[in-house]
Amino acid sequence: MNSNNTTFTEELNNPVNTGLHIILTTDEDDARPVYISGNFNQWRTQDKEFIMEKIGIGLYHYKFPHDFDYPVELLYKFTKGDWSEVEIDSHGNRTENRSTHNHTGIQKEHVARWRKNWLPFKQSFLPQVQLISDEFIIPQLNKTRKIWALLPHDYDNSSESYPVMYLQDAQNLFNETAEFGNWEIDKKLAVMSEYKIGKIIIIAIEHADEDRIKEYNVGKTVLGKGQGKKYIRFVTDTLKPFVDNNFRTKKEREFTGIGGSSMGGLISIFSGLRNPETFGKLMIFSPSLWVVPELKINAKKAYSADTKIYLYAGGDESETMIEQVKKFQNDLISSEFVKDKSKINLSINRQGKHSETYWSDEFPKAIEWLFFNTKD
Repeated sequence: MNSNNTTFTEELNNPVNTGLHIILTTDEDDARPVYISGNFNQWRTQDKEFIMEKIGIGLYHYKFPHDFDYPVELLYKFTKGDWSEVEIDSHGNRTENRSTHNHTGIQKEHVARWRKNWLPFKQSFLPQVQLISDEFIIPQLNKTRKIWALLPHDYDNSSESYPVMYLQDAQNLFNETAEFGNWEIDKKLAVMSEYKIGKIIIIAIEHADEDRIKEYNVGKTVLGKGQGKKYIRFVTDTLKPFVDNNFRTKKEREFTGIGGSSMGGLISIFSGLRNPETFGKLMIFSPSLWVVPELKINAKKAYSADTKIYLYAGGDESETMIEQVKKFQNDLISSEFVKDKSKINLSINRQGKHSETYWSDEFPKAIEWLFFNTKD
């Protein structure tokens, strides 16, 4: 037995009134660290001060400092470092907050299972998927397009109004037969809704197949002349008014977002830069910034300072992806398009590839941070 186990056993047998000592056992164990999060640290999930020490297989402990400033009632949960990896019960159900009024002694706890990337999900919380139109008219491009709405699971039994996120490349968002995989946003929204943090309307716009790059390309770039300006006008001038008139939406910019990945991320950047009065939230995954090496950011519009931007990049996408996204972040700040650095959340996965699997991982984190942000 090592010295840590010896000390731990001694404390169990002879508890000292110098602080609350939490002992955690779990039936599912892996290499991910365990954190305790609660009302004592603003529910931060990766707070290094509250990482639990592993002292055996499925056995962890944490001891609060003797001079810790406890809330009257201590509320807490255990996570593997994120709300997408929070504790669940043996049936995959969410657990309620744990609580204690004790500030000394030993508190024994048990976790049956842990979520992994927000899963598993419950069918009853799946969003309502509604086809808005098989041939929605795009007058700016003289084309039609298939467009979907994903509504909260209880939309028909509610009178609530909801924030809205417009997403590109709908073919890859919730289609189980998608050629390159899909983001599984329907399943992620189901779990988020179960935790009361995912009530949002998603408007999913299918891409133009062989004309996808042309539509998502703005102006003259290394890819030639694009139709992106017309596409952006379609989303802002035609689609958004239709959605606001036909669904219970919160119409204001602070409740309206746009996002996508790769070229879909690039057109979303331009949508936000050109129309900050319309889009207050940007969700940008692995953007194709190489298409516009000298991207100019205009910070003259007064709304821009309030824009929240979630940026994601993977280290195994290209040699320059992380570098380009970091430069874009710095340019946003230096141009004062975003004046407060805290309004930009930069997420980097060093092992991340340019694929739907990794964008799926980021989706619920981005939605929570952009629109709900109740735990940070």
